[in-house]
Amino acid sequence: MKRVFELSLASLMLCVAAARVYGEPARVNRGHDPFIQISKAVADCPTPLGPFETEKEWLDDSHYRIERGNSCWIEGRCRLPNAYLYDAEIADSVQRRLANLNVATHWREQSTLWLTLQRRFIYVEGCVAPGFDKKTFLNELAKTADVERVIDNTITDPHATQLPYRTQADPDKPVLNRGN
Repeated sequence: MKRVFELSLASLMLCVAAARVYGEPARVNRGHDPFIQISKAVADCPTPLGPFETEKEWLDDSHYRIERGNSCWIEGRCRLPNAYLYDAEIADSVQRRLANLNVATHWREQSTLWLTLQRRFIYVEGCVAPGFDKKTFLNELAKTADVERVIDNTITDPHATQLPYRTQADPDKPVLNRGN
């Protein structure tokens, strides 16, 4: 009888654990937007959520994503029919640009940063050292071919209670002054 009870209890615990895992909606990079960690120097920096979203979030945003992506071409500001088509190419260009920029500014040794690229925008998220020259860094990123805008969502305190970006650890926590 004791063995039956133990097996029943174990089965119940397994079901509860499975319900927790399957009860939370999966977050996936449904738009295949480039999401790149470019540095790791500042310890304990919260990892951004980046382009990962639930199916509901994806569906809620789909109309606006299509509209924002196509308006660039319709207005004659883009050579490609959708602004999101630039992102993979921009990601390659940005990585080459950052390698050259590091020689002059040593940004890599003063930051823990991730980049999300969406419709020719670069979202810079993560942590920078207090003396980091953010203005120069962001201006240099903005000079990358086909980049329309660079959005600064960085912090100097990795233990801040509110962040300017959503995190993988707590994706539903409200953000402070989100840059987009």
